[in-house]
This record gives sequence, structure tokens and C-alpha cells, in this order.
Amino acid sequence: MNIRNTFTLWGPTSLAVLLAASLASPAFAQSADDEQAESPAQEQVQEQQTQEQSEEATPEQAQQVSLDAADSATQVASQDELPRGHFRLPEEGDVIGERYTVVVEDPKQTLIDIARRHNIGYEEIRMANPGVSLWVPGVGTEVVIPAQYILPPAPREGVVVNLSELRLYYYPADKPGIVETYPVSVGREEFATPVGITRTTVKVKDPAWAPPASMRREAAERGEPAPSVVPPGPDNPLGEHAILLAMPSYLIHGTNRPDGVGMRVSRGCIRMYPEDIKSLYERLPSGTQVNLMDAPFKAGFAADGTLFVQSFPQLEENVEGFEPLLNALERVTALTESDVEIDAERIQRAVEAPDGQFIALFGPQAPEPEPEPVELIEELKISAATDGEKDV
Repeated sequence: MNIRNTFTLWGPTSLAVLLAASLASPAFAQSADDEQAESPAQEQVQEQQTQEQSEEATPEQAQQVSLDAADSATQVASQDELPRGHFRLPEEGDVIGERYTVVVEDPKQTLIDIARRHNIGYEEIRMANPGVSLWVPGVGTEVVIPAQYILPPAPREGVVVNLSELRLYYYPADKPGIVETYPVSVGREEFATPVGITRTTVKVKDPAWAPPASMRREAAERGEPAPSVVPPGPDNPLGEHAILLAMPSYLIHGTNRPDGVGMRVSRGCIRMYPEDIKSLYERLPSGTQVNLMDAPFKAGFAADGTLFVQSFPQLEENVEGFEPLLNALERVTALTESDVEIDAERIQRAVEAPDGQFIALFGPQAPEPEPEPVELIEELKISAATDGEKDV
């Protein structure tokens, strides 16, 4: 390639430990998540809300979102007859899905409602629509659905969670031509989800949640004593399904606050939309490999030979010793031939403005290279020669 001018981090965690899983009675789990506690990401959401909208959805609104999400599965299934989140693996290349737009028709619909309906997370929909209000997009507004993905640079087996991308990929062993992908939440900075290889163990339906001792102490200091156990139900932050990992105190689970899916708001666990974890729970075998990785920069070829790149905000806890631009250049170099000319400035812009957008570097969909500037003095010489010829 001509260019014109596995970072595995483990750290201590204060997450709680899973207690038990029983088929005869509800399982009691101390999750790594604290959905009841405030987080910087949740505060960011609240600051963007309009004064007319309350901070928590009413039961009627929650029910409507659930219906919208159910409708989404039908809509996606109509495309190539695949269920929500399912894509056929490309015969050649690394790109799945497509980017499309929808038009807001309901004045009460938020951008977050639309995101969930189309299997997109909070940060994804926000970055794809920077000029659109999260809470009042308005009837007639065109909303971009960034449902096109470069498969992460990892073996295509089991579950792969790309932390910076806030997205989970699943390669079912019994369907070798299919990949599934869903938006997820991961641990916020002080409770970062670790990087590493693990596996699924026990699956628990209607888990009970035991807040860790540290959380109970913090709640008591605020004068809000936390219960020792939260039983299954609408107040349980684990939702209705939990998949335990061999990495102690980490789970893949649902949520009773789906608006936060696609943000860094958990205490280390992988959090999914209720409809997505239910689907995965029913089909994911125990013992499946789970690859927790962090690839903020992705590159891959589309079926037509176009080389695309995507860049996502780097996780703060994985910055040390990691050179984003160097990593991006190495990734592109590994995918291209020595005689392929790539504009390094486009790679640099993608790294410096990580918004998840597809950028074509090479191939049929890449923009034509800008022509080399012509020196003004050469233009004057040519013009003078032409005038001389006319005089003769």
C-alpha cells in the first residue's frame, strides 16, 4: 500500500459476585450493573431532555416502545426473510447491512424510540443524526439509520463484543452463513468492562438481583438504604433474562431501562434490549466463547471491492500505550496491496473525528482523488506561448 502524505487490559473490579442459579426457584444474582444509580451518561441524557418531557417514561409510553420494538422484528424479517439483527455473511468482504433513512410520522416519537425500533443503540443514532433533537425530532424529519457494519477484526466464532463500538456480534455454530448483531451497553469508566476471552455458563430466567455491599453502603450514606435483594419484576435492573459468564461477576442481561442501551452506563456487564436478550437467551448454548475486545477503528472490504473504514470514540481506560492513528494505518496496510494508493489524511480525519460513519478509502465507491494543483507560473507560460502563436 502506498500512503500519501490485541490490547488486552485486565484490571481490578469492585463488581459483585453471582450467588446462585436454580431451576426450581428464582436465581439470586449480584450483578455488575447498577441501573438504579445515576451515571454521567444518564445525566447527559437528562440534560438533553426538553422541559415538557419527564425524565422517566410513563407505563403507556413504555408499552408503546415495546410494541414498536416488536413491530421492528416484523419489518426486518420482511427484508431477505431474516429476523431482527440477523444478516447473511458476505461471500466476499467484511461488510453487512445497509444505511437507510426513515421519516418521523408521530410527533411523540423520540430518536431513542426510532433507534430501538431499528435495532440501533443510543450513541449510534446520536452520532448518525447530529442535527436532530433526541427528544423532539419532529414530524417530517428524515432520520439516518446506520444499520451497516464492518465485521470486527476477530475470529468469526461465538460471541464478539466490540466495546468501543457498543455492539455485540454472534456467529451461531448451527447457522454458519449467518451473523447476528445487537447494540449493547458496557461498563462506564470507573467500572470498565474488561477485555479478554471467556465463555457463557448458566442461563437464568427471571433472576433476582442482590446489590453489592459497596452499593448498599453508598445508598445508606445518602439516606436511601438499598434492599438486600430485588426480586424479579419491573424494578429489577437485570430484566427477565441473564446469561452468566465464566468471568466472575459479569453477565449479559436485559434491563428495565432500555433507553440506556448503546451507552456506557453499566457496572461492567453487557446490557441488551429486552427483546434482543430474550432472543439470544433462547438460542445461545452454554459454553459458547465470548470475545470481549476493543477495536475503536475497523476496516474492511464491501462486496464490490470498496475498502471502508469506521472509527469510534476510544475508551479512556484503554488509551495508555495505544496509538490510534498508527493502529489505523497498520490495519489498512494489512488489508491492501503494495500498489494501492490510500490517502492517509482521510484515515487521520476518521481517527480524529470518531463518529462511526462509513468512509470509503479505495474502490468503486471511493471519491475520485483530487487533481494535483497546477503551478500558476506554468499556467502563465502556457498562456504566453499561446498568445505568441496567435501573433505569428
